Amino acid sequence: MRLTVVGCSGSGPGPTSPASCYLVEHDGYRLLLDLGNGAFGALQAVADPDTVDAVFLSHLHADHCLDVAPFVVWHRYSGRATGGRVPMYAPVGAERRLAVAYDLDGDGLTDVFDFVPVGPGAFDVGPFAAEIVRTVHPIECYAIRLTAGGRSLVYTGDTGPSEDVIALARGADVLLAEAAHPPGPGLPPGLHLTGREAGEHAAAAGAKRLLLTHIPAWVDAIGQLVAASAVFPETELVRSGATYEI
Repeated sequence: MRLTVVGCSGSGPGPTSPASCYLVEHDGYRLLLDLGNGAFGALQAVADPDTVDAVFLSHLHADHCLDVAPFVVWHRYSGRATGGRVPMYAPVGAERRLAVAYDLDGDGLTDVFDFVPVGPGAFDVGPFAAEIVRTVHPIECYAIRLTAGGRSLVYTGDTGPSEDVIALARGADVLLAEAAHPPGPGLPPGLHLTGREAGEHAAAAGAKRLLLTHIPAWVDAIGQLVAASAVFPETELVRSGATYEI
C-alpha cells in the first residue's frame, strides 16, 4: 500500500500545501481520501486524474471536499477523461451539496460520479477492505480504515477525542491523524485533536506509526510534532508531495 500526501493543510490551503487530500494505491488501484480546496492542482503533479478509481469524502466541510468542482470540470471539458463514472463514497446528502457548490443551476454531478452514501460499517473499495466510524465533529464525519495486502492505514478525518477512532486504529500500521488544535485552554470541544491528543490516540490504539496532518497554517507544526512525540515517539509530520510505503 502506498500513501501520497496531496494536501495536508488544516482548515484551508496554506502557503506550502493545499487542504486535505491523500492518494492511497494498491495493486494499481487509486483511491482519493478527501479533495479539499486547492488539492486538484497538486493532484495533477502526482497522478493523472483519469486514473483515479474512487473518491472517499470524510465529510463535507470545504477544506475536505471543495476541489470536487475542478475535478468535475476536468472530467467534463478536458477531453482526456476516458473512463465511466467515478464512485464517490460520502456522507448522505453529498450529491446535492456538491452540486450546489459546483453550479446552482446545473443538473447535478452524476455524469462524473456514482454517489454511494456511507454510514458506520464495513465495505469494499477496489482491493481495499474499508471500515468507517463516526468521528467527534460538528457535522457528520467519518474516519476510515483501509486494509490491503496485510497492511492497514487509518485516516481520522476531522475529530475531537474519540474512543471509536482509537478502536478503529487498533494495531494499524499507520495512523494518519489530524492535529489541528494548538495546546492551551479554551479550545472548543468536539472539533479537533491537539498534537498531544493525536499521540495519545496512537499510543492507546497500539498503532505502529503516527503521521500528523491537517495542521492549520497559523498553528506551530513543530510544536504539534513535539507534543505528539512526547507520548508516541514514532511520529512524523507529513508534507505535501511526500510518499509513504505502508
